[in-house]
Amino acid sequence: MTRDSRGKYLSPHLVRTTSESLTGAGFSVITLTRVSKDYPPRGLALEEVSLHIGKGEMAFLTGHSGSGKSTTLRLIHMAEKPSAGEVRVSGFSSQLVSGRDIWKLRRRVGCVFQDFQLLPGRTAMENVAFALEVTGNRRGEILPKASRLLAKVGLSAKSGALVHELSGGEQQRVAVARALANEPLVLLADEPTGNLDERASRGIMELFKELNAQGMTVLMATHDLDMIRKYPRVRVLELNEGRLAYDSAAVAEPN
Repeated sequence: MTRDSRGKYLSPHLVRTTSESLTGAGFSVITLTRVSKDYPPRGLALEEVSLHIGKGEMAFLTGHSGSGKSTTLRLIHMAEKPSAGEVRVSGFSSQLVSGRDIWKLRRRVGCVFQDFQLLPGRTAMENVAFALEVTGNRRGEILPKASRLLAKVGLSAKSGALVHELSGGEQQRVAVARALANEPLVLLADEPTGNLDERASRGIMELFKELNAQGMTVLMATHDLDMIRKYPRVRVLELNEGRLAYDSAAVAEPN
């Protein structure tokens, strides 16, 4: 049997994944193996992309517009399947997962979007409560849990405010609270600061850092190079015309 770095035996299910990549953050929770995505007649959005993101790791996914960032996130969320290759997320394989089981993956993966996608005419509390309701939480648990989630993102004082009464940064914090409704292992963020000013962007980034420090895997797509430079310890994955052009973790590995 195979042992891990601490000398413990690994089950056969884990041997292939861990032999592929043992990052400093731990076992890979996201693995793309020679993944391509074709959108005829436009052509390939991703081509032969392979990468591993460890449990509890944080990484930026960057690249020019059209480089494949959003496509990569959709494949990781399994909103779409690759044209070739395999995506593995928290034990689920794109080659094996069925439509009936996809909800199980979605409970492990939270998503935050650039345009917030909040319910208009509802309060911050109602937006988070709705997410808890549709994911099957018991009625008596919904409001207390929504309150805890809003407190976690620093919005307790604005829980009763309507969405249009909140600033952009506050709306994005509500979106993050909603994404945390299922206590996911992975948080995917697609240009979450794209519509925010510098101060609000910094606040959202610090929130992601706090969540990551608590053990959550965070993958954030962004083209904001200034933000990336402000966090030099965060891993950077760069896509260029659908291919993985740069991985700061690979550059940092010793020869």
